[in-house]
Amino acid sequence: MVSIPEYYEGKNILLTGATGFLGKVLLEKLLRSCPKVKAVYVLVRHKAGQTPEARIEEITSCKLFDRLRDEQPDFKAKIIVVTSELGQPDLDISEPIKEKLIRCINIVFHCAATVRFNETLRDAVRLNVIATQQLLFLAQQMKNLEVFMHVSTAFAYCDRKHIEEIVYPPSVDPGKLIDFLEWMDDGLVKDITPKLIGSSPNTYTYTKALAEYVVQQESAKLNAAIIRPSIVGASWKEPFPGWIDNFNGPSGLFIAAGKGILRTMRASNSALADLVPVDVVVNMTLAAAWYSGVNRYNRPRNVMVYNCTTGGTNPFHWGELGYHINLNFKINPLEGAVRHPDISLQSNPLLCQYRTAVSHTVPAFLHDLLLRLTGHKPWMMKTITRLHKAMMVLEYFTSKSWTWNTENMTMLMNQLNPQDKKTFNFDVRQLHWAEYMESYCMGTKKYVLNEEMSGLPAARKHLNKLRNIRYGFNTVLVILIWRIFIARSQMARNIWYFVVSLCYKFLSYFRASSTMRY
Repeated sequence: MVSIPEYYEGKNILLTGATGFLGKVLLEKLLRSCPKVKAVYVLVRHKAGQTPEARIEEITSCKLFDRLRDEQPDFKAKIIVVTSELGQPDLDISEPIKEKLIRCINIVFHCAATVRFNETLRDAVRLNVIATQQLLFLAQQMKNLEVFMHVSTAFAYCDRKHIEEIVYPPSVDPGKLIDFLEWMDDGLVKDITPKLIGSSPNTYTYTKALAEYVVQQESAKLNAAIIRPSIVGASWKEPFPGWIDNFNGPSGLFIAAGKGILRTMRASNSALADLVPVDVVVNMTLAAAWYSGVNRYNRPRNVMVYNCTTGGTNPFHWGELGYHINLNFKINPLEGAVRHPDISLQSNPLLCQYRTAVSHTVPAFLHDLLLRLTGHKPWMMKTITRLHKAMMVLEYFTSKSWTWNTENMTMLMNQLNPQDKKTFNFDVRQLHWAEYMESYCMGTKKYVLNEEMSGLPAARKHLNKLRNIRYGFNTVLVILIWRIFIARSQMARNIWYFVVSLCYKFLSYFRASSTMRY
C-alpha cells in the first residue's frame, strides 16, 4: 500500500474544530508530515468579535506552528477558511462555497463538538448530534469523497464497564429526540434531561453516543470511521514535548495543584487514569483515515471504530498521577504559588469532604479575610468554588476504571510501514509516564501560563519560603495544642521541660561548634 504521506498527496481536506485543541494539532501535523496535501478547508465561525480569518491567523501564528513555519514558510496558503456555523441549518455555508466543497473534498475530519459536561441537553444535541447530521448530509453530496472521519470519545458508553470497538444502539432514536426538543420549552427540557440521559453521567457523553449512532446509520452510504480518544492531554513528542494551550481536562487541575490551591480531590488511587497524549490521537486519526481510504473498495459493512486508549497496554493510575504532579511542581514550581504543592486523592466521600473543608474552604476563607483586612479584593473563595464544581463533574471519571477493546488500534499499527510507524507513532507502549508527566507539568508552566524558565530560581525560593512558613505554623500549632489541651499532668509537664531543655542544649552545642569552626 502507499505510505500515509503519499496517500494525502494532492488531497483536499475538510476539517471542523480547527480552533479547538485537537483540531489545531491535527491541522499542524497534517500540513507538516504530509507536505504535498493540496488544501485544507477549515470550517470556522465568528466569535467574540473576531472574523474566522482572524481566528485562524491567530492560531497559525502561535507556538504550536513554529516548527511548521520553519520547515514550510508558505504553509498558510494551503489553509482555506470557510465561514460556517455548525449549529445552524445547512451549516450556514454560502451556496457557492458549498458547491465548491461538493466538487473537491476528498477527506472529512469532523473534530468539532462542545466538550462542556454541563451543557444543556438542547445545546449539546444541536452541537454534537444535529451538526454531525448536517455534515454527513453535505458529505453524501461530495463527488470525490473517500473517507469521513468522526472524532468521538472513549467515554461515550461509560455506563458500561467493558467497551468494544462497536457502536452500541442508543436508548432513544436521535431523530425522535431532535423532534421532541423542537417543541419543548427550556424548563421541560431541563426537567426530563436526567430521565433521558439515564445512566450517562452528563449530556456530553450522552450526545457523543448519539452522534456515533448517526454516523453508523450513514456508514452504508459513506466510508466512515470513528476515533474514540480517552482523556486527551499534552503532546508526547510533537511538535515538541508537553505542548498544551488550555485549562480544559486535566490541565486545569494540574495548574491548581501546582499553585497549591488544589489539595485534595475525590479519586481512587488504584483507578486507571486513561490519559492519552494529543499527538497520539492525531497520528492515529490520520493513519485511520489512510487505512479507510486505501481500503475503501473493500470496506467492512459496519463503521470502523478505534478505541484510542492507554489503560489496556500501558496502565497509569490516578495515585501515580498525583505523585508525579507533586514531584514535578516541587522541582519546577509555578510562579506565585499560594501554598506548597501537596495534592492527595481520597476515595472515601466522607473523608474527602472533611479534607476539602480543612484544606480548601477554611484556608480560602482566612485568605480572603486577610485580603479584606489589608484593603485588597478577595478572590480565593470564588476560585475554590469554581474548582469544587469542576471536581464534582470529574468525580465520576476519577473514581472508576474501564476496559476498552483495542484490537483495531493494534491492527492499524501493524499495517504501517516502518517509516510511517516513526512519523505517525501512536504506539503507547513506548510511552514513559514519568518523562511524560514531567514534560506535561512543564508545558502548563511554559505554554498555558506563559512563564519564563528564567523565573525558576525565584519560584523555587518562593516555594522554600512557603515550606518554611508551613513548618513554622505546624510547629506553633503543635506547641499550642500541647500547652492548652495536653499539658495538664505533672508527667506531661516533665516531658515538655525535657524536650525544651534538649532543644536548648542542641542549639547551644550547634552555636559552640559554629564558633569553634570560625
